Amino acid sequence: MAKFELKLPKMGESVAEATITTWLKEVGDTIEMDDAVLEIATDKVDSEVPCEVEGVLVEKLFEVDDVVKVGQTIAIIETEGEGSVDVSSAETPKEVAAPAAAAVIENDIAAVKEAVTANATADYSESSKFYSPLVKNIASAEGISVAELESISGTGKDGRVTKNDILQYVEDRKAGKTTPVVAAPKTEVTKEVAPAPKKETPKATPVVASGDDEIIEMTRMGKLISHHMVASVQTSAHVQSFIEADVTNIWNWRNKVKGDFMKREGEKLTFTPIFMEAVAKAIRDFPLINISVSGDSIIKKKNINLGMAAALPDGNLIVPVIKNADQLNLVGMTKAVNDLANRARNNALKPDDIQDGTYTVTNVGTFGSIMGTPIINQPQVAILALGAIRKVPAVIETPDGDFIGIRYKMFLSHSYDHRVVNGALGGQFVQRVKDYLEAFDANREF
Repeated sequence: MAKFELKLPKMGESVAEATITTWLKEVGDTIEMDDAVLEIATDKVDSEVPCEVEGVLVEKLFEVDDVVKVGQTIAIIETEGEGSVDVSSAETPKEVAAPAAAAVIENDIAAVKEAVTANATADYSESSKFYSPLVKNIASAEGISVAELESISGTGKDGRVTKNDILQYVEDRKAGKTTPVVAAPKTEVTKEVAPAPKKETPKATPVVASGDDEIIEMTRMGKLISHHMVASVQTSAHVQSFIEADVTNIWNWRNKVKGDFMKREGEKLTFTPIFMEAVAKAIRDFPLINISVSGDSIIKKKNINLGMAAALPDGNLIVPVIKNADQLNLVGMTKAVNDLANRARNNALKPDDIQDGTYTVTNVGTFGSIMGTPIINQPQVAILALGAIRKVPAVIETPDGDFIGIRYKMFLSHSYDHRVVNGALGGQFVQRVKDYLEAFDANREF
């Protein structure tokens, strides 16, 4: 019998580990190819881990609530044949150990392995989506690029591409029914960066509970969020800029059109999509806010993907992402915001919904705060907090002189990484957001 190591797959940028929440298969159970073996959870979203081979589960290397690193072996599957079967990576193809093993494994697996050994393969690890090794091997053997693979619609759980999906695509492509997708050229960072010296983590002061105190265990997600926040503060040099914006025109316009908007679009019009539209425009004006840091290099992001902090039913926050936000009009932005917020509240977000964000907006005004100092969502370099909208007396300048009037105002709090974003850029960016908000056309059509 051959032994196959089931490893924890890559689950997107910045996700390095996951917690096992449920084993769906027990030792001795028969497993079909693409069967879900266990459920895992990260600080972002829950998911399933499928099996890439057929066989019997003979050993579980971790228990429920254990934390596993990406790439670690989590279970051993016994398959037909002799020796060990390694289909864990299309990036490092290996020859089949023995003819006897290749004879009993499915013919298509053996064929693609042979092709992968003979030819250079695409680096499918660049994709933020999960693909089983079998799917990646077939794609490599057929010369399918990363961009082309990402264009395939999957029929598996959460839209995952299965073996049948990739084989059907190959058949259609040979029949001329599909148009190959060509990936846009990109510049890779090849500079080697010396590892940063390890920092000693200061020990926390021991806390002792008295007899009347209640001890509450942190939730799994609470622990992960806690570690993520501490790591962000230790990584980035946080600096804040604050500015006050007059949003009276937006307030009055929304009140005037929200009823008609609901009737025509079937969507509730909140302030969030209006603010997100302004942020996307400002990022387009200042693209060096839309970056990440890799050692001593800066990665300038092509797409503007806005993360929006949303509340979960248990009180924790999650950051779903509006992809290519600068390409949406107000109606499209409203639909995207409402969809992600609703699915966040119902724990129905998919892994792809919380990946690839390049800038984050959080609305602290929802909780009554007039301003805040948000922590940067790594690996991004900036985050904007929207304060509560307040009705305040303000000086209004007119050609006939100044006078006091009632205006609707809010504070914008911009946290940014001072390693790569200086005070001028950080301040100019939030000023531009203010300008867009205050220039809002009160007679605008939606």
